[in-house]
Amino acid sequence: MAEAKHFKYVILGGGVAAGYAAREFAKQGLNPGELAIISKEAVAPYERPALSKGYLFPQGAARLPGFHVCVGSGGERLLPEWYSEKGIELILSTEIVKANLASKTLTSATGATFTYDILIIATGSTVVQLSDFGVQGADSNNIFYLREIDDADRLVAAIQAKKDGKAVIVGGGYIGLELGAALQINNLDVTMVYPEPWCMPRLFTAGIAAFYEGYYANKGIKIVKGTVAVGFDSDANGDVIAVRLKDGRVLEADIVVVGVGGRPLTSLFKGQVAEDKGGIKTDGFFETSIPGVYAIGDVATFPLRLFNDIRRVEHVDHARKSAEQAVKAIKASEEGKLIEEYDYLPYFYSRSFDLSWQFYGDNVGDSILFGDNDPTSPKPKFGTYWIKDGKVVGVFLEGGSPDETKAIAKLARFQPPVSDLEELRKEGLAFASKI
Repeated sequence: MAEAKHFKYVILGGGVAAGYAAREFAKQGLNPGELAIISKEAVAPYERPALSKGYLFPQGAARLPGFHVCVGSGGERLLPEWYSEKGIELILSTEIVKANLASKTLTSATGATFTYDILIIATGSTVVQLSDFGVQGADSNNIFYLREIDDADRLVAAIQAKKDGKAVIVGGGYIGLELGAALQINNLDVTMVYPEPWCMPRLFTAGIAAFYEGYYANKGIKIVKGTVAVGFDSDANGDVIAVRLKDGRVLEADIVVVGVGGRPLTSLFKGQVAEDKGGIKTDGFFETSIPGVYAIGDVATFPLRLFNDIRRVEHVDHARKSAEQAVKAIKASEEGKLIEEYDYLPYFYSRSFDLSWQFYGDNVGDSILFGDNDPTSPKPKFGTYWIKDGKVVGVFLEGGSPDETKAIAKLARFQPPVSDLEELRKEGLAFASKI
C-alpha cells in the first residue's frame, strides 16, 4: 500500500466552491504543497451555471477554458496552470469513497489515501434520478441529467444527432426552464412536464409563473402541468421514443432531460458530523461540529443571520461566498484573529431567451405583483415584493437594469416597513429606488 499523501489543507470536491476557496487561499497566503483539491471530475473547477446556459447554444457556445472559475463573478480565470503556479495540487478524476474524520484520512476508489490537517467539504449536490423511484424505462438511452461537463457533452451530442426532433423536459424548476429555452433555441420541439400548478413553485408566485409560462408558450414550448412521468418507452436500440404520463397521455420523445431536484452529497460523513435540514451543520464560519472540518456550498446548513434562521442554500452565489468566508476564517484562526460571522443575503438569478431575473431576500408572507408582466410585451419589466410582519423581506425583478438590481438588493437587506400594500403596488419599482 502506497504511503498516504499529506496536505495541510484539503478541499474535497472540485466545483465552484473549490475554485473560489483556492483563490482565497492564494490571496491570504499559501506555501507550495500545502493545499490539494480532490475532484472526481477530470477538469479544473469551472462555473457550473454555464452548462444549462451558454454551453448548449447552437452558435458561439461556451467551452472550456472559457468558463473556469472565477469568471462568473468578474474575476480572473483560473486555468489549470494557475494552480500549478500557486503550488496547489489538483488531484482530478479521483473519487473519494471513504472519509474518516477521526483519523483525518480520505480513501479513493483505487485505494489511494490522503491525510490532512484541515478539511473543507465542498462535495456539492447530485441530481435526483427517476431510476431512484423505480420509474419504468428510466435507464433508456437519450434520457439526460445535467450536473457535470460530461453530462453537457452527451446532451450536446444528442441535440446534434436528433436535429429538429422532439424533446421532453421533466421538471419545471431552474434546470427545466433553462433547458427548455436552450433546446427550443436548438430548434427542437419542446414539451415541459411538471406536477405542480405552476413552474418554479419554490420561488415563483402564480403571478410571476404566469408570465414565464405565457412567454414559453409564445415560443412554441408546450407545457403539461399537474402530472408526472411514470414510464419511458424505447426502441430496439434502447433509445427513448416516448414518455408515459400519469394522466394517461403519451408524449413522443427523441431526447428527455430530467431536472427534478438535487441532493446534497453528505453520505461520506454520515454519523461522523452533526447534520441539519439535509446538510452538514456549520457555524457562521462554516466550521462543522468537528474542529478543523469545514463545509461550504450546497452541503452546508448555516445560520442565516438576516432572517434568524438555519438554512441550506443551493446556489452559485452562496457557493462562492461561503468558500471565501471559510478560508478567511481558517486563516484568521491560525493567526489568532477574529472575523465577522457570515451575513448572507439570499440571492438567486436566471437567464433564458432574452429574459433575466434576479431575486433577493425571502419569499414569505404576502406578495404584491407590480409592473408589466404581459408575456407579449416587447420589453416586459415587472416584479414582486414579499411583505411579512409589516416589512418588505424579499424582492423579485424581471428585466431590471444593473442600478435597479442594486436597489432591490439594498431594499431586501434593509427590510423597510410598509403599511399600505395597494400603495406599494402602485409605486412599484420606484419604492426600491427610495431606500
